[in-house]
Amino acid sequence: MTDITAADLERLTEWDTPTICNGLEVTNPERRALGFTTGVMFCAFPELKPICGYARTATIRAMVAPKRTGAENVASRQAYYEYVAKGGPAPSISVIQDLDSEPGFGAFWGEVNTSIHKGLGALGVITDGSIRDLDASAPGFQLLARKVGPSHAHVHVVDHGGQVNIFGMVVNDGDIVHADRHGAVVIPPEAVKKLPDAIDLLTRREAVILDAARAPDFSFDKLKAAMGQSADIH
Repeated sequence: MTDITAADLERLTEWDTPTICNGLEVTNPERRALGFTTGVMFCAFPELKPICGYARTATIRAMVAPKRTGAENVASRQAYYEYVAKGGPAPSISVIQDLDSEPGFGAFWGEVNTSIHKGLGALGVITDGSIRDLDASAPGFQLLARKVGPSHAHVHVVDHGGQVNIFGMVVNDGDIVHADRHGAVVIPPEAVKKLPDAIDLLTRREAVILDAARAPDFSFDKLKAAMGQSADIH
């Protein structure tokens, strides 16, 4: 992974997450049915461009207060923030699993945490918990969540740096994640530099079919011909 640059990840934000998933079907066909979110997620800012970065993982709870002293709770929160800031390469994306029986009971994400995380180099968050303060969130910071809620209740970090599962997408610390208003997907490191060429191939193949389908004289026979021409593109 050491030869992957921030520019490589930035280039992948030229495409939406469904297109990245399409590309992965070419570069990593064994992952066709895994590695992406499968639940309906709320995107706070669908107008923002896609994000792509290294996962900083954590788990939270909000329904019950932590069984720690105040000082221990502060130390735990600070350890998490240090992990976000120094836990690996940049840019980062926070990926946080809510362990409560009712995920999203209390929101970890709002005006303060979006500002802190953006300041520490994070591009956004992917969580199966809730978010709030949408009108006061840090500008340009993306939020993908289960739902929107008003309160943070007893929200606290349980642990950080371990494996999490967000709507079927299993993520480990340091995984490369791509996300937009459609959801998120984990990108294997070996696919990062291959994806632009794979997407170019798929785009050229699709263009033949789309051009035919959008033509005023489109017919089933023209569709068959276009599909044949598309398959011949390599």
